[in-house]
Amino acid sequence: MNDRELFEAFKEQVYRLCYYMLQNRGDAEDVCQEVFVKAILADRSQIRELRPWLLRIAANECNSLLRRRRKGWTKETLAYILSRPQISNPVEESYDHRETRTAFHGLISSLPDKIRIVVILRFANELTVPEISKVIEIPEGTVKSRLNRGLGLLRNKLGPIEKQKKKGEDLEWSNSVNAK
Repeated sequence: MNDRELFEAFKEQVYRLCYYMLQNRGDAEDVCQEVFVKAILADRSQIRELRPWLLRIAANECNSLLRRRRKGWTKETLAYILSRPQISNPVEESYDHRETRTAFHGLISSLPDKIRIVVILRFANELTVPEISKVIEIPEGTVKSRLNRGLGLLRNKLGPIEKQKKKGEDLEWSNSVNAK
């Protein structure tokens, strides 16, 4: 596979990982460019699977940037919009997107870096546990453990939100019953 084919085949996956990890479009583009420069300059003759190898380079570059940021820079916001049903009112749709983005950012950014990268690779990049293991060079059992821990942390953080929602729905329902 030549350099151009390598770039075309994996640019979106590498960019997506960088974007989710760094929470900033500009930083993700810069790191993505660094990843492909390193990949093009490297000897790829011994590499059997290019995707995990490239994503490992990307993960390492992202972690390096995050470490540098922690030492003096603040983290940027994570921009990720969950797919939602279409709303007929564009104002409501815009508000919902903003609200969802903020909530998702809060949840994902609250995860520790080691757990966050595993969750992002699994659900945003749709990698399997063995692929994640190869990308970040840890045992599969550790990947499973971090995935489980990450999902548990997210569940715990969503728990109070869901309880508030249900409480509000019950209150709404009881008020409508009492009004009749």
